[in-house]
Amino acid sequence: MIARNRVRVSGADDGRPMVFAHGFGCAQEMWRLVAPEFERDHRVVRFDHVGAGGSDLSAYDPGKYGSLDGYAADVIEICRALDLDDVVLVGHSVSAMIGVLAAARAPGLFGALVMVGPNPRYVDDEGYTGGFSREDVAALLESLDANHLGWSAAMAPVVMGNPDRPELTAELADSFCRTDPDIARHFARVTFLSDNRADLPGVRVPTLVLQCSADAIAPEAVGRYVHEQVRGSVLTQLRATGHCPHLSAPAETTAAIRAFLG
Repeated sequence: MIARNRVRVSGADDGRPMVFAHGFGCAQEMWRLVAPEFERDHRVVRFDHVGAGGSDLSAYDPGKYGSLDGYAADVIEICRALDLDDVVLVGHSVSAMIGVLAAARAPGLFGALVMVGPNPRYVDDEGYTGGFSREDVAALLESLDANHLGWSAAMAPVVMGNPDRPELTAELADSFCRTDPDIARHFARVTFLSDNRADLPGVRVPTLVLQCSADAIAPEAVGRYVHEQVRGSVLTQLRATGHCPHLSAPAETTAAIRAFLG
C-alpha cells in the first residue's frame, strides 16, 4: 500500500506521527503549506487516496470504494505498514469522516483526530442542515456526469471561496481536472450521498473541529453539529473563508492544530 497510495514520510523519526488525508478531487500536495510545519517534532505522513494524485489507479475497485469504509481501511493499512502508534489523523472534508471510521475500526491506533471542514451529511434532513438540498446534490452529480471539466471549473470557486485569490481557485480546478472522470463521478456519489452522523458519538479520542467562515461545503451549523456530537471535542472557528484553509490560511490552520495538540 506504500506505492498504491504514494505514501511519503518526512520529519522526526521519533516524533508523534501525523497522517494528513486530503479531500475529494485533491491530492497530498494540498498539504504542502501545513504539513512541513510539523516536521521538526512529528513524523509526518502524506498519501493519496486510491484514484487520486499519483496513486495506483489500477488498484481502484468500485466495490471496495463504494463507501467510505474502503478508504478508512486503506488509512489503517498505511499506519500499520509504517508501524505507527498514537496517530494524529488530520482529515480534510470527506477525509474527516474517513478518519472517524478508521478510528472506530482500529481502536488504539489513533490518538487524536483533526477534522478540517467536516460534513457528516451534505444533504439537509429534518432538523439537520447539511448545506445542500436533495435537488442541489442531484444537480451537482448530473453536472459532473455531463461535463467533468466544466464541473471542475464551476465548482472550484465555490469550494475555494476566495474570489480575490484566483490562483487558489485555479489550483483547485486543475486538481479536479486531473482526477480520472469515472473515478471522480463515483467518489462524488460516495462523498455527497454519505451519512456518517451516527458514527460521531462513537469517537473516543481527543478531537479538533476546524470550522471555516463562509464555507459553502461545510456551513457553520455543520461544524457546531459535529462538535456537539463528538463528546469533549474542541471547536475552533477560523477567520479563513472557504473550504480549504490549509491553502488559503496555512498559518492560521497550523496555529490552531498546534494549540490543540499542546
